[in-house]
Amino acid sequence: MSSHTPATVTQPAPPRRGKRLQMLMNLIVLALSVLLIVWISIDTFETVPFMENNSYMQFQFWVCVFFMLDFFVGLIYAPDKSRFFFHRIVFLLLSIPYLNIINHLDIPLSYDALYFVRFIPLARGALALSIVMGYLSSNAVTSLFMSYLSIMILLCYYCSLIFYAREHGVNPEVNSYWTALWWSGMNLSTVGCNISPMTVAGKIVAVVLPMSGMIIFPLFTVYLTNYVTEAMKKNHSKNPDI
Repeated sequence: MSSHTPATVTQPAPPRRGKRLQMLMNLIVLALSVLLIVWISIDTFETVPFMENNSYMQFQFWVCVFFMLDFFVGLIYAPDKSRFFFHRIVFLLLSIPYLNIINHLDIPLSYDALYFVRFIPLARGALALSIVMGYLSSNAVTSLFMSYLSIMILLCYYCSLIFYAREHGVNPEVNSYWTALWWSGMNLSTVGCNISPMTVAGKIVAVVLPMSGMIIFPLFTVYLTNYVTEAMKKNHSKNPDI
């Protein structure tokens, strides 16, 4: 009787290990985004010209490189790679170090445009935060609510920084950062306020905020409706006679 040795079959990486690695990568993306936010905030309050800040430019470049690495790690572990690529292509586009490319190629852009470009990697961080929130919540509606809530808070803060950086010293009504933050929150809530932007960047933000608010705030109604419905179902299951 001839002995038969079965061929060694290489098993694919366990999905659980892939999920853990992607979760770790998302947490690192989140941490790097926080560092970017802190750095941008300090530069904004101290009026530091970021294009001339070599340390910041190098840090943002390597942060974007890691963001792109995170995308390709997710692509490697994705069970359906084509679906992952087309559904997450925006993650890759937000990870490109546009500011470094513009600076290296000496592309002429206004300071307002450059300031908006500076915030592109932070949008990638906001998406990472929404993913982490999804991992932490078992309920799909709660996960969606927490994701949009975190994005809304970050959007409000980002826009307040842009508004303060461009309007302070130009607009007499913007006398402090807290005024800019209040303006940002009121516009995001679609209530509006009596401070009128005077710069191009301020006017753009004044359009973006209420449009975002009209998209995000209806989700709160969905969440509250779902929460009340689930609470009533639980109460009925415990007390069927009521």
